[in-house]
Amino acid sequence: MAGKPWGGRFEGGTDRRVEAFTESISFDRRLFRHDVRGSQAHARMLAKVGLLTEAERDAIVAGLSEIEAQIEAGDFPFVLEREDVHMHIEAALTEKLGDLGRKLHTGRSRNDQVATDVKLWTRDALDRVDRNVLELQRAFVRAADRHQGVILPGYTHLQRAQPILAPHYFLAFVEKLERDRGRLLDARKRLNVLPLGAAALAGTSIPIDREFTARELGFEGIAANSLDVSSDRDFAIESVFALTLIAEHLSGWAEEWVLWSTQEFGFLALPDAICTGSSIMPQKKNPDVLELIRGRTARVVGALTTLLVLVKGLPLAYNRDLQEDKLPLFDAFDTVESCVDLAAVVVDGANLRPDRINERLDEGYLDATTLMEHLILQGVPQRAAHEVIGRLVGLCERKGLKRLADLSDAELSEASPKLGPDARGILGVERAVQAFKSHGSTAPGEVAKQLERWKHKLEL
Repeated sequence: MAGKPWGGRFEGGTDRRVEAFTESISFDRRLFRHDVRGSQAHARMLAKVGLLTEAERDAIVAGLSEIEAQIEAGDFPFVLEREDVHMHIEAALTEKLGDLGRKLHTGRSRNDQVATDVKLWTRDALDRVDRNVLELQRAFVRAADRHQGVILPGYTHLQRAQPILAPHYFLAFVEKLERDRGRLLDARKRLNVLPLGAAALAGTSIPIDREFTARELGFEGIAANSLDVSSDRDFAIESVFALTLIAEHLSGWAEEWVLWSTQEFGFLALPDAICTGSSIMPQKKNPDVLELIRGRTARVVGALTTLLVLVKGLPLAYNRDLQEDKLPLFDAFDTVESCVDLAAVVVDGANLRPDRINERLDEGYLDATTLMEHLILQGVPQRAAHEVIGRLVGLCERKGLKRLADLSDAELSEASPKLGPDARGILGVERAVQAFKSHGSTAPGEVAKQLERWKHKLEL
């Protein structure tokens, strides 16, 4: 069992199939920077409490930096026998420094070491995603700015409902993404507690200084209970939950834009750079990026489900099951980062087609609700006003009229004496949009204020 960090207890060698089955170096090697950083902070702490000399500390810190550079350059040998990234780095350090390298693991276990590494990696990944989501917000605000004056049919149940300004539509996604950024920040805040020092599960009898290590690594606090933190993967689950909602928001947006780019809708022109063609149909322009963003949401949801099931029923302290947390964690971050990055490219490159939108903007009686509210303002109860306008819509359909404005004054007043000539002032989508007044609505003044607020907040 030479070379195994736990080999003293064992006499026979490990079955090669077991080594292949239990290794994690094939995927946890991406933690190497964070393992080096955590180990360097640990070495500085050991020197502070007198367990290493300053010279020993400096030799360990320098040796770890050399190993990191070797891995960065692709010159580092990875082998199954050393199981994981932690053992690879420690073994390489021991090869460099001899017994001094063996001192590094004083006062820690792989249990708290890996928890620390994964937290450091996840913290950096959360920051990256947050920056990417910020850039996507800016792309939506730019889209809102360049589409001022465009009116869209708003939908519920995929049926035409009320008219909305295009900037109002784009800013709806900015709001969703702002909540996403809030969840990323919340996850980061709860994550930012140092596990190192919990050792295997009960702490250590060695007089370590956990507060010092926390400051070195930028943690805001230290875990209060060693038994809890050695088994805690809440931070991974919460982070992937935040990613899942980002993916869900992107999926809904992608679905809508896939529809809007069809000939049947014709609302949206997508840039060639994000589309592909057909191997057999030369006329095709397929929105593959949008479809893949929609499809890859399944992987992120799957990662969250994997993590939830992984920790279900695990007893306290470390269990080897937790080795399996990294693959779904890494994949969720990789997937969302790439989707958010490309989503910004799509939003910046796509443009609405007002000519096509306006061709049918009067269809669907988008001003019906505004006309109903006109009656309410004249003192008609809401339910009664709803029935009146419903009958008028039915009359239009029977007569083959596409607009309420095509009804005669006599037909309007016959439906309700409150529908006098002044009702004409709110009929039609443009007038209906102008009639909105409530805070947060699609009223032009409200939308203009919101657009300016977001431009200022996002520094555009």
